[in-house]
Amino acid sequence: MPLRGKFKSFWNTGPLWWVWWKRLALIIIAWPLLSTLAYIWIPVPVTNLMLFRLLGGQGLHKSWMPLNAISPNLPRAVIASEDQRFCIHHGIDWVEFHDAMGGEAGPTRGASTISMQVAKNLYLWEGHSLIRKGLEMPMAVYMDGVLSKRRMMEIYLNIVEWAPGIYGAEAAAQHHFGKSAAKLSTREAALLAASLPNPFKRDAGRPSTALRGIASDIEDQMTQMGPYLTCLD
Repeated sequence: MPLRGKFKSFWNTGPLWWVWWKRLALIIIAWPLLSTLAYIWIPVPVTNLMLFRLLGGQGLHKSWMPLNAISPNLPRAVIASEDQRFCIHHGIDWVEFHDAMGGEAGPTRGASTISMQVAKNLYLWEGHSLIRKGLEMPMAVYMDGVLSKRRMMEIYLNIVEWAPGIYGAEAAAQHHFGKSAAKLSTREAALLAASLPNPFKRDAGRPSTALRGIASDIEDQMTQMGPYLTCLD
């Protein structure tokens, strides 16, 4: 039997429930692969995270902006805070991952790259589980191979949640500072980046003393990021 015939037979044989489970699995696998290719050119309309939050009763406020319409302070702050080897890794920062898994106590902190966060927000779910991480890592590698670093950053800044129900740099800048994302200052960008680990408890527009301290540390890191931002040129 030709390979095509074997493939067709596999997906169409067995009990009806098993046939539908196989077809559902094919859709689940194919959707991230194909939609990532589409996102090379088109804006992301909605993400899994947005839909989960919406079903949970939150609002949905977002506005897509091209990277050149966002202050360069923001990607610089995000890289300084979230993923300093963003421009040189291929989806997974193995140095950070090794450090995170080290020590007698086992995993001690996160090692999630921007690529992994994009994969999670687009296609997966919140929470800490080995299953999600096991899906997130190969997705991040695939997406990093398909998308340019500049496009990856553009998608990230437009889909990440900056406050409950507030997605994307433009919506965040308007919500927290009453201005366009194009006009974000270094300090404002650092405050936004500092809020990312927990935008439900960290308010960039009304920062606590602790959040202001984190933002100051990020500002210091930003002054040293020059060589690590070449992939955004």
